[in-house]
Amino acid sequence: MAHSDNYSIMLHGGAGALDNVKDDKTAVRYLESIRSILEHGRKVMTLGGSALQAVETCASLLEDDPVFNAGCGSVLNENGKVEMDAAIMDGRDLSAGAVAAVDNIANPIQLARLVMTESEHVMLIAEGAMRFADHCGMERAPEHYFYTPDRVEQLRQARLQHKIMLDHDDTEEDSEDQKYGTIGAIARDPQGNLAAATSTGGIVNKRMGRVGDSPIVGAGVFADNETCAVSATGYGEDFMRTVISKTISDFMLMRDMNASQATQAGIDYLTRKVKGRGGVIVIDKQGNCSSGFTTKKMIHGWIEHGSKPVVRF
Repeated sequence: MAHSDNYSIMLHGGAGALDNVKDDKTAVRYLESIRSILEHGRKVMTLGGSALQAVETCASLLEDDPVFNAGCGSVLNENGKVEMDAAIMDGRDLSAGAVAAVDNIANPIQLARLVMTESEHVMLIAEGAMRFADHCGMERAPEHYFYTPDRVEQLRQARLQHKIMLDHDDTEEDSEDQKYGTIGAIARDPQGNLAAATSTGGIVNKRMGRVGDSPIVGAGVFADNETCAVSATGYGEDFMRTVISKTISDFMLMRDMNASQATQAGIDYLTRKVKGRGGVIVIDKQGNCSSGFTTKKMIHGWIEHGSKPVVRF
């Protein structure tokens, strides 16, 4: 295998109940979107791009697809507004950038990248993050860009039931309607560098100001060339309490596990400690791809060592 082909990419679009795939056009669209965006990631790699460039590009494209709960497809909070979280991390030196509770930004992952490269901080939130976006010259998207009919209806249903809802919840009462998801992208480039990115609109009808795991380094996102790259999706409070992405990395570092072993160990820990709902995608330092989830299914796909793309629920 040529050195230039020795790259791996993984994407996810959420974890939850995704039954009757053959009869569900939306589910099929998930798979086609993941497959197409994987090929974009391949182009980045074959043209000499880095893992960091690949995950930013892929995450941005996922944010641009309204079927996913990120960017233009973000769910609405208790006030009927969009509040988005995102983070990106470079495994070469543990550089990271994150934003939380931002609105009117079409691609929060790109703002997170700017926090990493153009500021001295790791995370900026809410008004401060928006001012930083203005400082960097990012255009603001109009509110109607985010208000898709599906998201408005989801909020209406959540309000009727007087509860918050995962946008991809797999409880019996919600299983047919909750088929959207947080997005994530991880990659290993031919030089052996790892990177990870995660972006989300959060939980339907969430309290104003709620921040999930997606922008938290070690919880929803992590990358370290010495171990792995990880992106998580699911109920953020569970992932924050278990610091799941760093936990998986630590299994590799301290117990010499590979991607598959560490992923399973992480999922077992998530289940044992908090009965966590969701899943993770993982690429280890050798470029091996792995995934694990506690929900019925997880939308994800991968290109392992430059091979043909695989997409699955």
